[in-house]
Amino acid sequence: MMSNDHNKFEHPNRLHLSPGNFTNHPCEGFAVPPILFDKKRTGPRPCPVCYVSVDQAFALMPLQASPSPVLENLDYALEDSVTANFSNPGSAFGGHLSLEQRNKSFDITNSMTVHCGFVRGKKPGQGTGFDISDDDLLEMEQCRELVVASAIFGNYDMIQHPRNVNELSKANACFYMFVDEETMAYVKNSSSLYKDNKVGLWRLVVVRNLPYEDPRRTGKIPKLLLHRLFPNVRFSVWIDAKLQLVVDPYLLLERFLWRKNSSFAISRHYRRFDVYEEAEANKAAGKYDNASIDEQIDFYRNEGLTHYSPAKLPITSDVPEGCVIIREHVPISNLFTCLWFNEVDRFTARDQISFSTVRDKIRAKVGWMPQMFLDCERRNFVVQAYHRELLEQMIASGRNTPPIAVEPSRKIRPGSSRRAPPSKKPVVRRKKEKKSSSRRRAAKPVTWAMDAG
Repeated sequence: MMSNDHNKFEHPNRLHLSPGNFTNHPCEGFAVPPILFDKKRTGPRPCPVCYVSVDQAFALMPLQASPSPVLENLDYALEDSVTANFSNPGSAFGGHLSLEQRNKSFDITNSMTVHCGFVRGKKPGQGTGFDISDDDLLEMEQCRELVVASAIFGNYDMIQHPRNVNELSKANACFYMFVDEETMAYVKNSSSLYKDNKVGLWRLVVVRNLPYEDPRRTGKIPKLLLHRLFPNVRFSVWIDAKLQLVVDPYLLLERFLWRKNSSFAISRHYRRFDVYEEAEANKAAGKYDNASIDEQIDFYRNEGLTHYSPAKLPITSDVPEGCVIIREHVPISNLFTCLWFNEVDRFTARDQISFSTVRDKIRAKVGWMPQMFLDCERRNFVVQAYHRELLEQMIASGRNTPPIAVEPSRKIRPGSSRRAPPSKKPVVRRKKEKKSSSRRRAAKPVTWAMDAG
């Protein structure tokens, strides 16, 4: 069984702190202040978040993995065209799970084998659907500590460049953007920063033989199955392509995982807490065909899905804002995203609808569940941009567009050891950014950075 010794970790040269023990933590006593509402400004907005410094975040990184209740060994099912039952729901990529297989996957034991995409081929990305070149797969295997990942399929979004990333973080984290051939062709022809499959911090990985026609469903593969694509990584931060990261990713790990003794963090929806309300909102907005949403909700209702109420506390919401996922790759969190993906493969691609069902079934068995934080905290470290088509329409009409920050390309060497940043930082001259005349302005993050005394 995995050790709980990470709770005793102390960095020898920095703070005498440990995750879960905040006697002298720089953020001790900090609380999110009440949000002051401005009648002139409507809609959700960011709230203050207390971050430690990047050096302190590295000092607080646990030496050992978080505990995984009950489940210690997780393997993944492999099938071929002979054993697959194509009459079952889902896809060939997901393995066409029967209802019996689906239900059995929630019976958590010490050692399990579950469907988790990539059921064919030698390994994820090789002859499995969602195919990736051998060179890219080899490079991805070199990523050891943290991967920050995103994806664009169908050329739907513009690449958003992370800002405020510390040089030490750049040297130790990997930044991967998964794209299809259509998106890659657009990037090559339109980005002056493109060079050797990189744009700024992002390394672009072209995915071929996509298993779904719907780009939204294809995007759920890297979103939920990063542990399969990056088998040697400890932590991951998933960010939807419409978002720009504006806070160092190691600060997110410290704030939302290590400080909370959590292995999975996701923000709750800013307005909706109830799956039934979320389903109706999806139907009203035309997010998916109504019949498929109704079928999924009816299935969950028959399994016992209830409306959200305070009686469910300490669960604070049944509906996530799933555009950001911060997690540690341990067996129980890997199982959660595998089973969540299986629901997306079986039913609609609207993962907000299936989130609570998977969470509640796992919680009922082993007491584990994802940590959900405030949506206003999420809006502190990411800024939402416009989709590509809307941006192009704004440019064509002469309207000012929100500034898009860029960073110069920087090569990250593969390897598992911690690396120091270069002694001299490159000088980057920046032009003044014009403020957008649009009502949807890109707000600056409200950062409470605390340094050690």
